[in-house]
Amino acid sequence: MPSLHPNELTMLLELSEALGSPLNLRASFARALEILETDLKAVFGMITFLDAATAELKVEAVTGRHGAAAEKLRYRLGEGITGRVVKTGKPIAVPHASQEPLFLDQLGLLRVRRKSKADLSYISVPIRIDGRNAGALGVAFVYEKDRDLGHLVKVLGIAASMLGQATRVHRLLQAERDGLMEENRQLKEELRERYGVHNLIGTSHPMQKVYEQVAQAAPANTTVLIRGESGTGKELVAHAIHYNSPRSGKPFVKVNCAALPESLIESELFGYEPGAFTGADKQKKGRFELAHGGTLFLDEVGDLPAATQVKLLRVLQEREFERLGGVKPVRVDVRLITATNIDLEEALKKGSFREDLYYRLNVFGLFVPPLRERRSDILLLADHFVEKYAAAHARSVRRISTSAIDMLMSYHWPGNVRELENCIERAVLICEGGVIHAHHLPPTLQTAEVSNTLPGQSLADAISGFEKDLILDGLKIARGNRAKAARLLRTTERILNYKVGKHGIDSNRFRP
Repeated sequence: MPSLHPNELTMLLELSEALGSPLNLRASFARALEILETDLKAVFGMITFLDAATAELKVEAVTGRHGAAAEKLRYRLGEGITGRVVKTGKPIAVPHASQEPLFLDQLGLLRVRRKSKADLSYISVPIRIDGRNAGALGVAFVYEKDRDLGHLVKVLGIAASMLGQATRVHRLLQAERDGLMEENRQLKEELRERYGVHNLIGTSHPMQKVYEQVAQAAPANTTVLIRGESGTGKELVAHAIHYNSPRSGKPFVKVNCAALPESLIESELFGYEPGAFTGADKQKKGRFELAHGGTLFLDEVGDLPAATQVKLLRVLQEREFERLGGVKPVRVDVRLITATNIDLEEALKKGSFREDLYYRLNVFGLFVPPLRERRSDILLLADHFVEKYAAAHARSVRRISTSAIDMLMSYHWPGNVRELENCIERAVLICEGGVIHAHHLPPTLQTAEVSNTLPGQSLADAISGFEKDLILDGLKIARGNRAKAARLLRTTERILNYKVGKHGIDSNRFRP
């Protein structure tokens, strides 16, 4: 490192501070040139960088009144002093710019100096990033006979190194920021894909009505109340409304009101100030603030305590609230979606739910039907869960046998879709082959009427029932072709024909 004068050390310190925040790199470059111009008594400064797309040098910053003209300047590698410096990686110092053919003077610096009959000295040093020539720093001075250009080359070399490091940090931060933004975009797209209306499975008439209501509610800011039994998929419907609304790019915050203790629910929803209660040592934002600009989903809203119901009513009316222990109102822009599986009308009669809050929440009511009222969707849902959990658990399960389908269709499903999903996941885990059979389903589905396992059933009857299931599966796969079904079951066609007649099976119903 060259020996530096105290004022040069001060200048480099100022330069380091100017380049310390590379988030706004152009502003940092402009400030760096101002420092060089002032402390070195220069008359002009310019920073150029190589554009990877065009392989040309582009002006990133320039001093004084040359900014507008410099924006259009481009240098090819090897062209002029700047192009030569970047191509060779070696600094160039020109005592008399007017006598140097490489000094192209595209900004007319010499024309201005001719009026005062003063020549210019010009120094250009390379800017390196990760060992590569990435640009150049050029500085012009009024010619002085005793000026030590060699020393200035070394000082400007240090400045160029600082510029290169600041640019490198900026590019790393930009790449990381771009990566995070792309990751964020992909995650939002995955959420939108995961919770889109098309992920609500079912073609039954009750579900068609749900799709229609979701499409009506999604574009608006209306408060939505989703009703339905536990396990019907009310949260999925809430997700579908949010991710198909104008607020889809904003937060979706969910709260299960039944899962939070009464002593905590108010602080969770509205937050608290320091000192609001023992242990509250700092401010905490509540779910309403976290959902600002987006959607807040209150599941099991019918379980809210009376005191919280009053505060929730005020938020809906005034769009503002106070944190626990605070006095300053907090305004929020939140769309509210609520859900419950209790009979709110009955709760109104008992006085456990406020009537005014009920009417505030029930602006757009939506009912999700229980699974027993949409039996035509059971097979669609079951196939979906087979595919989902076979992939999740790396199992080669591909389909459900006819006997298992009959059992699924006959069950009353008190736990609705959630219970069906759990049953299929269990069946996928214990299934030995590629087909889920009736005996893979949980014992709760093994009713006497469905599985033909009445108490005291003989071994012969049980074997006969299992044999019939296998033959039905074989004929189904072979599309009613008995010869092919016999090969699949590893038996002869004669034996299969005998068994088909024995069990009274109509193979023609499997033909396309």
